[in-house]
Amino acid sequence: MSIKCMIVDDEPLAGEVLESYIEKVESLELVATCTNAVSAFDVLKKQPIDLLFLDIQMPKLTGIEFLKVINPAPKVIFTTAYREYAVESYELSVVDYLLKPIAFDRFLMAINKVDTESPIPEQESMEPNQEDRPYLFLKADRKMIKVHLDEISYIESLKDYVRIKTIDGSEIVSLQKISYLEQKLPEDCFLRIHRSFIVPIRRIDAFSSVGVEIGGKEIPIGRNYKPDVLKVLNGDKSILK
Repeated sequence: MSIKCMIVDDEPLAGEVLESYIEKVESLELVATCTNAVSAFDVLKKQPIDLLFLDIQMPKLTGIEFLKVINPAPKVIFTTAYREYAVESYELSVVDYLLKPIAFDRFLMAINKVDTESPIPEQESMEPNQEDRPYLFLKADRKMIKVHLDEISYIESLKDYVRIKTIDGSEIVSLQKISYLEQKLPEDCFLRIHRSFIVPIRRIDAFSSVGVEIGGKEIPIGRNYKPDVLKVLNGDKSILK
């Protein structure tokens, strides 16, 4: 059974990219492409839609405003060029938050979250041996260990080493600079909040002007990182002064 999709984006080029990606995934069926939320609302009244690829910054009605007024709402994947809406998007229980320009492997990762009980299989058009779940190989205990990004709780620098703490409580210590991992990790999913810490945005349970909380652990926000961190997490750091 195919997943009926609709693209809502006022940028023609962004819409074309998503259309090309959808064509490559056999399980997806593109029903309509709209350039504004008003047109999308008319489509929703006429036919069922399972999944929305929804831009945030649009004329007349933003994607967030649109999502708040449709009921019942289909599953939604936000597509945007602005990182600062990430926290609000999680509060709206969207499937995923894709930062433009969107890479195909990141697109597939989002699609696989639409139905975690029945993951969409790899398509023939994908590169050989590519996984839906992104990962890194890190050297530890004289071998290369695969670390899935969605299992990371936080990353801590130990001078020339890094400690990767996972959600199951285990840890991996690798001879690696934290700056190297910062470059390798997707910037729409991970955030450097301190010279010694990188955290996955979706794992943040709470935050203040001095730190974030992940799984009961308090992690400090560095003075030099504070403006950018609060901009990403809150959009307006002034309320936390």
